[in-house]
Amino acid sequence: MDTVIIEIRNLWFAFNGYPVLENVTLDVKKGDFLAMIGPNGGGKTTLLKLMLGLLSPNKGTIRIFGVAPSEASYRIGYVPQDVHINKQFPVSALDVVLMGKLKPGRGWSRYSHKDRIDAHKALDRMEMGTFCDRRIGELSGGQLQRVLIARALITRPDILFLDEPTASIDTKGQREFYNLLKELNQTITIIAVSHDLMVLSGYVKSVACVNQHLHYHGQAEVTGEMIETMYHCSVEEVCPVELIAHGLPHRVLKTHGGD
Repeated sequence: MDTVIIEIRNLWFAFNGYPVLENVTLDVKKGDFLAMIGPNGGGKTTLLKLMLGLLSPNKGTIRIFGVAPSEASYRIGYVPQDVHINKQFPVSALDVVLMGKLKPGRGWSRYSHKDRIDAHKALDRMEMGTFCDRRIGELSGGQLQRVLIARALITRPDILFLDEPTASIDTKGQREFYNLLKELNQTITIIAVSHDLMVLSGYVKSVACVNQHLHYHGQAEVTGEMIETMYHCSVEEVCPVELIAHGLPHRVLKTHGGD
C-alpha cells in the first residue's frame, strides 16, 4: 500500500484579499514525481510555498509526514525559481553546495570534514564532481542548476521541491537534466512546478493542474480536458501548448475516463 507523505485538505489562500487558491485537496505518495502545471498567476508557486511552510493557509490543513511543514523542514530540499547569486562573487561550486549545511550562528569556516565529503557526494550525484573548484561565474545555466540541486541534496531530503527547474537551461540540456531527476526519483519524492509540458512525457508519474483550484491526474499525460480546464481554450483553438512546450514533441491526448 502506497504511503501518503503529503496531505492537503480544503486549503484556501488569499493575498491582499485576492483569492489565489480555493478548496485545494491533494495527497502525494512516497516515490511520486508530481508535476504542477497551470497558467501564470494560477497559484502553482504559492501552493509550493505553502507546502514548504513559507506561507500559511487562511483555511485548511497541510501535513507532511504527519506534521506541520515547519516541523518537517529537515526532510525537505528546495530549489527556488529565482536564486539571487552574484556570479562575480568568488565562490566555487563546492562552496555553494556547502551552504546547504549552514545553520544560524555557524560561520563559513566551521564546515566539518564530513560536511565536505557530503558536498562532494552531492556534486557527484548531479554529475558535477569535476566542477567542484570551478567558480560559479564560469558555469552554464544548466550546470549552476545542478549545483543548486546538489545544495538541496546535501541534507539527504526525502522530498525535493523544484520551482521551474529548467528555466535557466537551454533546450539541448533539458532532456539530460530530466534524466537526472528521474534517477533521483528512485530514492526521493519530487514535486516540480513547470510550464514545460515536455516533462510530462516519460519522466513524471502524476500531474496536478493548478488554476486557483487543483485537479489531480494520476497519470503523466496531457489531455484535452486538462488544457481546456487550465487555459480556458479548446485543443482546436490557438492554445499556449506549443509555447509551453518550446516547440518540442509532446502528447495531447483525448479526454480519458474518470476524474
